[in-house]
Amino acid sequence: MSTREPEPAPGPLFTLIRGASSCAWSVRADVPGELAAQLGRLAGEEPPIQDPQAAPLHADTYLSLVRGQVVSGPAYTFPEGIALPVDVTPVDNLHLLEHSFRGWTAAEIPGRSPILAVMDGGYPVSACFCARSSETAAEAGVETAAAFRGRGFAPRVTAAWAVAIRASGRIPLYSTSWSNAASLAVARKLGLVLYASDWSLVGHLRT
Repeated sequence: MSTREPEPAPGPLFTLIRGASSCAWSVRADVPGELAAQLGRLAGEEPPIQDPQAAPLHADTYLSLVRGQVVSGPAYTFPEGIALPVDVTPVDNLHLLEHSFRGWTAAEIPGRSPILAVMDGGYPVSACFCARSSETAAEAGVETAAAFRGRGFAPRVTAAWAVAIRASGRIPLYSTSWSNAASLAVARKLGLVLYASDWSLVGHLRT
């Protein structure tokens, strides 16, 4: 139906998640039944991944049927032993966030929390928050102000966020795209464990 975010957006038209031993998929609710069934039959033939960056077996057919834009990337879990970083501060104040980051609203802060940040001059300059969440798991979203990038702040706030999510009884997760070099570097620095590869088609339903 939609993304699992505080301010939900329409989900991908088609999503294929491939792990080492099995695959799962979903089709957006407004995709016609016959097309959804066809996508499902093809997805059921997909083998588990050997190369996480390889395209799905039926990639060309999915594209011909749906004609969306391909978005793909790895999905990670966090290792068991995550050290709690120092000098990371919880933030729940819109005024503080607005100093370095655009687009936040007061209404979304509860759904994005916990928000863990590195501060400079009393304001957050790097923050990790819940990009999306459920009762059992939450996925990290990370943002660092341009002037403060390259200082190792993103791994620090992400680790602190993961510790907080585990303390809440949920599973911390992290995903990104294959083209996001900075985000992939955060995953490497934290020793995150790849468990699946996401291949999705996003866009408007063809009429």
